[in-house]
Amino acid sequence: MKPNYRKCVACRKVALKADFWRIVRVYPSQQVHLDEGMGRSAYLCPQIECLKAARKKNRLGKALKSAVSDSLYEDLEQRFLEQELKM
Repeated sequence: MKPNYRKCVACRKVALKADFWRIVRVYPSQQVHLDEGMGRSAYLCPQIECLKAARKKNRLGKALKSAVSDSLYEDLEQRFLEQELKM
């Protein structure tokens, strides 16, 4: 089976799907979730620079065609900090 490649909405880097965080606008509820559900998806590098750029320029909202709450960005920031502590 061929590997699945995706592109980061912030830096436009192409890599394997497993290397990114997945943000999903779930169908039909239109709610935005992390890593779960079926619907329109956007991918983000697990780097603080990409997270800041995506938030500043509303890249996730544009890619998902939906409003992204501040709590989701805070969850992503927390996930980044937890990842850094593991290293």
